[in-house]
Amino acid sequence: MKSRAGTQDIPVADLRVGMYVHLDLGWMSHPFALSHFRLTGPEQIETLRGLGLKTVRWNPALSELPAAAAAEAGPVAGAVQAVPGAPVEETAAAGPTPAGAPSSTRAIAPASAAATPPLPAAVAGDAGAEHDALVVCERQFQEAAGELRRVHDDVIDHPERARDGAVALSGALLQKMAGRQELCIRVLGENLGDRHSAHALNVALLSMLMGRAFGWSDEELLNLGVGALMHDIGKLELPERLRHRDEQFTAAEMRYYEEHVARGVARARRMGLPAAALLVIGQHHEMADRSGFPLKIGSDRMTAAARVVALVNRYDRLCNPVRAHLSLTPHEAISLLFAQCQAKFDTSVLGAFVKMMGVYPPGSVVQLTDDRLAIVVSVNSSRPLKPRVQVFRPDAPAGEPALQPLNLEATPGLGIRRSLKPAALPKPALQALAPRQRVAYFFEPVVREATPAEPPEALAA
Repeated sequence: MKSRAGTQDIPVADLRVGMYVHLDLGWMSHPFALSHFRLTGPEQIETLRGLGLKTVRWNPALSELPAAAAAEAGPVAGAVQAVPGAPVEETAAAGPTPAGAPSSTRAIAPASAAATPPLPAAVAGDAGAEHDALVVCERQFQEAAGELRRVHDDVIDHPERARDGAVALSGALLQKMAGRQELCIRVLGENLGDRHSAHALNVALLSMLMGRAFGWSDEELLNLGVGALMHDIGKLELPERLRHRDEQFTAAEMRYYEEHVARGVARARRMGLPAAALLVIGQHHEMADRSGFPLKIGSDRMTAAARVVALVNRYDRLCNPVRAHLSLTPHEAISLLFAQCQAKFDTSVLGAFVKMMGVYPPGSVVQLTDDRLAIVVSVNSSRPLKPRVQVFRPDAPAGEPALQPLNLEATPGLGIRRSLKPAALPKPALQALAPRQRVAYFFEPVVREATPAEPPEALAA
């Protein structure tokens, strides 16, 4: 039976390895990293059967069936070839050992808009696939943020239900990150939920990815996620105007604001959260140099999870302050943390964060080594200097998009020269690249492309 967008309904019992399936379920309702993917093994089919589904949608055009299975699936499927670059869930080497740090940055001057040569087919990304991947990640973020909002709503009146919800959400995120596959961190669009939930989810996602890079156990990652999701629950009892630190606070207001940590720990105890999550909530504003609050302890007395959350929390606040005009670009935030705040954060955690996010994190506006302007859309921490970008095409013919996806990992000799402030962009580039005022992140499996041999000097671009 014909379904939507070139897909067909098929009984779960008739699924075969190589079929590209679409799950019409919420992201939290199944264990797969994506809601659409190619079946790569019989265990995935068994998992689908275990979900109790009678039918799913599959797309013959994106499927890659052996000849015998294609014949069984029907003449339409048997006549279709696999589409290069279709998303596939892959397994690869485990995440990299955290290390590395950025060099200092120099002053940035406006870049001129260079002409855009045609991109080779092997290098240019598929604009449609890039858009679809972004839509999937945004939908997943919104679903997780909505679930977190319901958890926060339950904290005061239904603490045990809130605990169960927080543990379930952290467990779902952990399940999506599980396995040995590499993950890309992708920047999302604007208006992805309320500020409080978006901030807590941003902190949880990046913190759990950090813990994963460190090789922490599932239990450690689960408790890290719960603590990060709930790190600001003490603010639920504060007046709105005192929920976000402001340099204009009076001494009394600052003391009242800082009480949100103790209030959060008290709430977390009523919820019955694990001790490791309680310590994250209690220590997420402590600093390595003992300049934090409320206890002014140093990194030697902070838990590893709290040291991670303290850094990620600060990064997100730099990118997403209450006053939007004070926001830093992701590259500026990374540079500030590394250049001015090394004493305040655990050096191994800071180095690992730079390694994971890249010197030019997703959301950074950059100038490439061939002078073209671009925005970083995702980064694979195994090659942080070679992210995926959207390149501005100032001379794009009428009717063609002004942005072209480009995977720098598959582009020998081309890299990033420097980061740019949005204000330094020519107006047409600013309108096309549309840098985010609020930065939100999500993750997705890495899809490998054929990569030409890279000369060593290109890696330093």
